[in-house]
Parts: sequence; structure tokens; C-alpha cells
Amino acid sequence: MTQPLFPSSSLKDKFAALRADLLHEHGPQISTMRNYRFAIVQYEPAQEFALRGEVQRLGVELRKGGWFVLSISLRQILLDRIRAEDDDFLERVTEMERRTSARDQARGREYLKSKLIPLIEGEDGLAGECAAMIRQHVKDHPERVDRTLALIGRAGAIYPFFRSSALLHELAGHTDNVPVVLLYPGLRHGPSSLSFMGILDPDSDYRPRIY
Repeated sequence: MTQPLFPSSSLKDKFAALRADLLHEHGPQISTMRNYRFAIVQYEPAQEFALRGEVQRLGVELRKGGWFVLSISLRQILLDRIRAEDDDFLERVTEMERRTSARDQARGREYLKSKLIPLIEGEDGLAGECAAMIRQHVKDHPERVDRTLALIGRAGAIYPFFRSSALLHELAGHTDNVPVVLLYPGLRHGPSSLSFMGILDPDSDYRPRIY
């Protein structure tokens, strides 16, 4: 595992900063870019359960203040998409992956990737599902856009197929300006560079603020 090249503040400090920016007197300030209300909370994969505690505390506090917290699980979306495939899709894919990996693990991973990536990437992938959930909430509660937070989590459950920079790029312009925060398991390597799960090569293709 590579080591982070950027000092990491505690989860409590990150969520305190996020909370303060969300509850700013002039409205949510999680981004310096107009009409681009996206941010990332980076945490180390080993902090997953601690993160969930901070998310729960943030949600309780925001709801007390009249906010709506829309929690979106990338893991659940992917599972639902797999279940929506042909009845024998999962059995067929897992059996072929097992047989292929027995001969060559790298080829087995590539086979699995070829079957899952179409369910994950692109505007019709996870990004489309996230956008649809957010926009449906806006349609049902148009008066609460400035007091709604969409929290996108459980990204670690779809390692190594997930690319968060692509997800945020594909979401841009499709969330009706609702503040969106991605919970990112990985390491930080600079002002805007992140390594997913602390294993993949650092990716610097990030526009949102990183807490």
C-alpha cells in the first residue's frame, strides 16, 4: 500500500468542517464553484465503521435543523442492477470467473470487469441511478433543494471497478443543484489527488473540494 503524501485530519475534524459549510448562513458552501455543489470526504478504508458513526451523527444534527439527508449506497445500486439481469446472470458470470481464474487470475479479473463495468460506468450506470434518486427527491420536495444533502457511500464494496472521478463527472448537471458528498475510501496524495482504497494509482482528476 502506498503512503499518503498529504496530511490527513481526523474524521471528526472533516465532518465538523463539512457541517459548518453545509450550515453556512449564506447557504451550503461545500464548493467554491457556482452551480457545482459536489464535495468528497476522504477516509482510510480501515475507518469504515468510524465513518458510519460520523455520518449518523451528521444526519441526526441536520435533520434536527430541518434538513433531509438522502443516503445513496453504491453497493445496493449495483446489487439491484445485477438482480435485474437475466435469471442466470450471476450464476453464469461467477462460474465463468471461477473457471477462468483457476487458469489465470488476471484473465479472471478482466472477465469479471467486462461483465460489471457496463452496469457501473457511463451516464446510464451508477451515476444515472444516483441522479434519478436525487432528481426524484427534488421533484417531490422542490422547496427543500437548499436543505437536502445527498450522501453517496459504500464505494469500497465495488472495488476495484469503481472510478469516483468518472461518477462525479457524469453526475454534474444532473442533480438539480442539490449538495452532493461522496464518501471516498482511500488515501490523499496532494490537494486534489486520491488513491482509491489506498491501492490504485493516485488519480488527480478531481474538481470537488476534498475534506
